Amino acid sequence: MPTDVERWKSEVYGNEIREHLFRFAEEGWDAIPEDERDAWFERFKWWGLYHQRNGQESYFMMRIGTPNGVLTPGQTEVVAEVADEYARGPAENPIFGNGYVDWTTRQSIQLHWIKLEDIPELFDKLESVGLSTQQACGDSWRNIVGCPVAGKDKHEHVDALPVAMELNETFKGNDDHSNLPRKWKVSITGCREGCGQGDINDLALEPATKEIDGEETKGFNIRIGGGLSRNEPRLARDIDVFVTPEQAAEVSGAISALFRDNGDRENRYNARIKFLMDEWGAEKFRNVLQEEYVDFELETAGEDLRSEYSYNSGYANGGHADHVGIHEQADGNYYVGLNVLVGRMGVDETKELARVADEYGSGEVRVTQRQNVIITDVPEEKLDALQEEDLLEHYSPDPHPFMRGSIACTGTEFCSLSIVETKNRQVRYARWLKENVELPEGVEDFHIHLSGCTASCAQPQIADVSLRGMKTRKNGDPVEALDIGLGGGLGENPNFAEWVTQRVPVDEVPGAIKNLLANFEERREGDETFREFVARTDEEDLAELVEPEETSYEDPMMHNTKRTWYPYAEDDSLDASPAPTAGDGTPIASDD
Repeated sequence: MPTDVERWKSEVYGNEIREHLFRFAEEGWDAIPEDERDAWFERFKWWGLYHQRNGQESYFMMRIGTPNGVLTPGQTEVVAEVADEYARGPAENPIFGNGYVDWTTRQSIQLHWIKLEDIPELFDKLESVGLSTQQACGDSWRNIVGCPVAGKDKHEHVDALPVAMELNETFKGNDDHSNLPRKWKVSITGCREGCGQGDINDLALEPATKEIDGEETKGFNIRIGGGLSRNEPRLARDIDVFVTPEQAAEVSGAISALFRDNGDRENRYNARIKFLMDEWGAEKFRNVLQEEYVDFELETAGEDLRSEYSYNSGYANGGHADHVGIHEQADGNYYVGLNVLVGRMGVDETKELARVADEYGSGEVRVTQRQNVIITDVPEEKLDALQEEDLLEHYSPDPHPFMRGSIACTGTEFCSLSIVETKNRQVRYARWLKENVELPEGVEDFHIHLSGCTASCAQPQIADVSLRGMKTRKNGDPVEALDIGLGGGLGENPNFAEWVTQRVPVDEVPGAIKNLLANFEERREGDETFREFVARTDEEDLAELVEPEETSYEDPMMHNTKRTWYPYAEDDSLDASPAPTAGDGTPIASDD
């Protein structure tokens, strides 16, 4: 039998959701029948809206898609204006205040505290500069990711940006691809470093070369079925197909249609394409694609160009492990990558980002998969003045490794799935580690990813230290805790972290990382990387090297941040929530 979600989608889905969304916006929160809210909330995702967690009824998270992470001139300023006007809620975050922008691990933008009644006006403002929330969530083509400096990178094998934009134009709002069995995550990269992180995407186009009709042709090999969600991560698998840039959209559409027709619609847990790949294998997948979905002869895979992949690899290998810093472009100008700790930037700082990008560059801003931002097209003679801007003091192009390596998901602040608080906690972790822990000599990149649950939005399985939200008891009291994994990363030879220690109380995690690094330094062989050290060390030995410990670090959010309507609310009860609220922010009186 089809799932409830499939039944809801069969009734209303895709572009037609917009008219219903606008009707509810006009009539107000109470117009959504209580017994239909789950159905409408599922549908709203297609237009980039997630209803926030228990106690925050009537408030939504909004995701804005930026294909390949590109914000064209003028768009960043509008994002800041929209966040300023519509994304301020009834509570203040103690670190980030009230009013901010979240840059995500899929090169998108997230805003919080969005009111249903504001949606039509908000959409108008975004769409006036070419921005959209369409299919930013839901069972369809999500934001297409790739190397954020595609078209500017002096070391790229092939410029993938036109292909990414063609895919976005072709499949966003396309009725034939609007209702897939589950989300559809696509990556395309033509650079030498592997910045698109294709290994963890449903569909990955990665740089390759092949001789066709006697000529060496640059294009893409195709991999299928990567992903991190839940407890069953997969690396994308080679299906022995090469496409030219001109063929990429047609073949990608054929693969999407194959998934549409053959993905599991009776069990959402098994609906991702990685499970279809498990069932069929690469050979059958390719055969079905060729025989039923493509009307020309597919080329076999070319020579892949993964040998220099260094992005998120734990070492630079002549390339880079992220895009932070000052780097020369192919045209002689420079791009400047700014570190945004856990991806969250205040409204005022986002306005400054837009100003600085316009004054020193072309006005374009790009978003990376490590929750950072890039100012592009800066002439060499403007670099010194740019580095003197106050914005770069807080969002540095040369940050400490613990700052540079920190990623965190939304957490219990807004997410109904998360088990623990994340963003504020990872900020506190990074600051404490910076002040109290010396990294071993030569370790310049050290990634710590904190995910509030097993959904893996912070991509914990591909970090040096992976943190995953759990619960435990300490001194008889229930407290928030984290599982700890080690040694994940991508690059030329990707692998997932080994989960070596479970349910460590959150206040003992910084001490665990400090002791782990000390033990690594003591047992390290030569200049091996942390990832190499983990790979050659038995799992039992790794667990002993973690050594959780209380330190001077203090955690103000030890005790179940889901117990209150907002983790930082003074009252520890859901009863204190001001939600649901009307469009003007005033509480809606209950029937009681």
